[in-house]
Amino acid sequence: MPRTGFIDHIGIGVPDLVAAKQYYDELMAVLGLREWFAIGPEGPLNYGPDGARGTQLFFYQAEEPGIHSRRETGLHHLAFLVESRTIVREAHAWARARGDTILDEPGAFPQYGQHCFATYWLDPNGFKLEAVCHSPGEP
Repeated sequence: MPRTGFIDHIGIGVPDLVAAKQYYDELMAVLGLREWFAIGPEGPLNYGPDGARGTQLFFYQAEEPGIHSRRETGLHHLAFLVESRTIVREAHAWARARGDTILDEPGAFPQYGQHCFATYWLDPNGFKLEAVCHSPGEP
């Protein structure tokens, strides 16, 4: 069977699955992604692009909830690839309106590629999130 992709899915444990669902349902709508399924209140939750192709993101209820730190071994951040700089700005505005900690305002990050335009913030669990676009020419 040919190898056709890079990452099929990523699973993340969260301390409060109900709160994560509320947060990520709203965020995914901003990013143009959608929930594929949830199996009861214990999850998991599953989000991804339309058409079932592309990386899927699963959230599970953590058995031993704790504080996440991107500065320790483990997940550093999640980067959501979006189609335009406008969507990057929309994600930033959404996170700011919620009171999330903004790490970087929307802007160019040429160290990550010639046309890299991104914003970074922390979700309520301390996960660093990024909305990123690699398209040139948009203001």
